[in-house]
Amino acid sequence: MKKSTILLSLALMIAGVASGQRRAPLVSPEVRNDCTVVFRYASDAASEVLLDIQFLGSPLPMRKGDDGVWSVTVGPIVPDIYPYSFRVDGVTVMDPSNPDYFPNERHKGSLLDIKGPQPLTQAMLNVPHGSVNYDYYLSRNLGTTGRALVYTPPGYDTNSNKRYPVFYLISGTTDTDETYFKVGRTNFILDNLIAQGLAEPMIIVMPYGNPGYYFPAGSEERRTADFSKDLLGDLIPYIDATYRTIADRKSRAIGGFSRGGNQALTNGLHNLDKFAWLCSYASFAGNPEQFETSFASLIADPARTNQQIELFWLGVGNEDFLYPNAKLFMDKLAQNGIRTVTRISGGGHTWMNARDYLEESAKLLFK
Repeated sequence: MKKSTILLSLALMIAGVASGQRRAPLVSPEVRNDCTVVFRYASDAASEVLLDIQFLGSPLPMRKGDDGVWSVTVGPIVPDIYPYSFRVDGVTVMDPSNPDYFPNERHKGSLLDIKGPQPLTQAMLNVPHGSVNYDYYLSRNLGTTGRALVYTPPGYDTNSNKRYPVFYLISGTTDTDETYFKVGRTNFILDNLIAQGLAEPMIIVMPYGNPGYYFPAGSEERRTADFSKDLLGDLIPYIDATYRTIADRKSRAIGGFSRGGNQALTNGLHNLDKFAWLCSYASFAGNPEQFETSFASLIADPARTNQQIELFWLGVGNEDFLYPNAKLFMDKLAQNGIRTVTRISGGGHTWMNARDYLEESAKLLFK
C-alpha cells in the first residue's frame, strides 16, 4: 500500500474518532418509565431552540448544554401519539433523531409515541393485520394522476369471494393522503377493532383532500369543488373497479377530520344516493348561520332524511377553535329533527381527538 494511502486512511480514522468525541448520537425523544420525556436537539450555532408539541399551550424553551445539545424534559405525559417539532431560531424543523414523522404540505413535524400500561387502540398488537396500498389513478376531472391510500382488512387477500363496504376517510387542511395512515394509525385501529369483533371488516380509502396542492391557483371553493368532482367522478369508480367493494349507498361511508370533515359532510349530505353513513371529526358543513338555506331540501322532510342516513356521527372537543360552529351545526340539526350521534369531548383541534373519534365511529359503521 502506498504511503500516501496509509496517511489518508489514518487521517480519516483520526477525524472519525475526533467527531465521535465531539458528540455521540442523540437519543430523542427519550421516553422514561414514569412517562416523562427528554427531547434533544444538537446545534452549536443556534441562539434559541423551542419545543412545540401539540398539547402545550405555547412552545417550551430548551436549554443548551456545554456540548451544544439543547434539551428539555416534559411530563409525565398521558400515553398517546403526539405531533411535535423544534423551532430553531424561528424555523420549524423535525427532530433529526426521530424516524417517525408527520406528513404535511407545509411542515414536517415528528411523532412522540408514549405507550401506556395497557395497549392503546392504535397500538400494533399481535392480531391479524390488513394491508395499506398506495394507489395511483387517472383523474380526468383534475387532469392529472391522483393518489389515494387504501386499507384492506385482514383476510382480504385470502378470501377472493368476499366483498366489503367502503369508508372514504379524509384528512384535514394541509394534511396529505398519508396523514390518516401515519399519524391517525387507521390500519392498526381497524385491525384491533376487527380482531375484537367491535368493527365490521371494511375497506378504507384515504384520498388527498386538497387538489390545490396539484393546482395552487384558485379559491378554496374551487379546490373543494375540484375535490368533489374527483371523488365522485374518478376515485369512487376506480375503487369499485379495482377492489371487491359492495358498490351501493348502504355500503359506502364518508368522514373526515377538520376540513376533511367539512368535505365529507358536504359531499355526503348532497349525495345521499351514494353515501348512507356520514362522520365529522372536529368540523361542520357550510355556514351554520345559513343552515336553513344550505340544507333546505334535507330539513324540508326530516323523516325522509333520517331514513336515508344510517349513521350521522359528529364529534368535537370543547377546547377546539371550531367548537362554537361545530356545536351550532349540531344544534341546528337537532332543532330541525335530523337524528345524529354527537360526541363532545375534552381537548382541542388535535390528532389525539381525531383518532378517538375514528375509533368510536368505526364501531358503528355498517352495522
